[in-house]
Amino acid sequence: MKYCKKCVMPDTRPGITFNEEGICSACQSYERRKKIDWDARWKEFETICEKYRGMNGDGYDCAIAVSGGKDSHYQVHLMKNVMNMNPILFSVEDNFPMTEAGVHNIQNLSEEFGCNIISIKPDRRTQKKLMRYMFEKYGKPTWFIDRLIYTYPLLMSLKYNTPLLVYGENVSYEYGGADYEETYSARNQINNGVASEISEDELIANANVTAQDLVLTRAPKKEEMDKLDPIYISYFLPWNSVENYEFAKKHGFHDLSHEWRRSHHIEDYDQVDSRAYLVHPWLKYPKFGHSIATDYAARFVRYGMMSREEAIELVRKHDGALDALAVQDFCEFCGYKESEFWSIIDKIYNKDIFEKSEMGSWVLKNPIWNE
Repeated sequence: MKYCKKCVMPDTRPGITFNEEGICSACQSYERRKKIDWDARWKEFETICEKYRGMNGDGYDCAIAVSGGKDSHYQVHLMKNVMNMNPILFSVEDNFPMTEAGVHNIQNLSEEFGCNIISIKPDRRTQKKLMRYMFEKYGKPTWFIDRLIYTYPLLMSLKYNTPLLVYGENVSYEYGGADYEETYSARNQINNGVASEISEDELIANANVTAQDLVLTRAPKKEEMDKLDPIYISYFLPWNSVENYEFAKKHGFHDLSHEWRRSHHIEDYDQVDSRAYLVHPWLKYPKFGHSIATDYAARFVRYGMMSREEAIELVRKHDGALDALAVQDFCEFCGYKESEFWSIIDKIYNKDIFEKSEMGSWVLKNPIWNE
């Protein structure tokens, strides 16, 4: 594994690239902000909003894909209060036990900004079947939920005739990924690898689900997608997770500071809705040698909030330490004994970058703190 010379991101992150100086594409994107004419970008944004504002009379003129999190709070404020749009919000619930903060935040989003939210609570039986299959086969247990997070807003925007569908940041461009492109259009977001399409034939044959169970995982056909104009807010203004958090707090957003200290996170305000879901993003660790602590430590370095040395120490302490409560909720939902869970995890570890210690635990062969 090689690591970015500016932040702490390794070259094992899927789709990330490094230049000749050893700087990752995410740091290059952040540095490129200095040369962007943000006033011109903002005028582009205004033009797009003017095109759709009031298109359905008193009805909705845009849609926002939300979770209830810090970024959702900022996006809704921007579209409704700043751009004077009338948004409808689309949300996917993951069926896991919610944190107190998660329950509060989705309600606060509606009450603070006066917006209707249409949420889908997926079929629990299908979710459990697919979670077990995708976890054991691919190490991607929340594929069903993640796929719906991508497809559901698209399908609903078509139903409500709201072509302008708003997303937050372009993850591949902001943080490095296979779909690395500086663009305002989120049309290709569904192909970025987070919830790539899995053959229905495979799922039907192996996960004991039916074609009817999978209907909402199907993205709109091209002719339908061409009717939509999905956009990334991060193209039009400099995106900053911490600034969004500070904004959201002032508008009633709750973090986990009074509820739960997560062992594999270095912040308490990202992905706070449920505990069980966090197993999925953590699984980057056994597969790619980095996880959520690395993600945020890298951002903090880019934002100038800490040194690379401080970030390395946080990664060392937290990245591999999957939280026990997340494991507990995950196992209870899926019906695993914890010993079964860890046996499956053991098979996921990438032996090219990990090796077993004398104590029987997996350790990175080339950790960043040994540079």
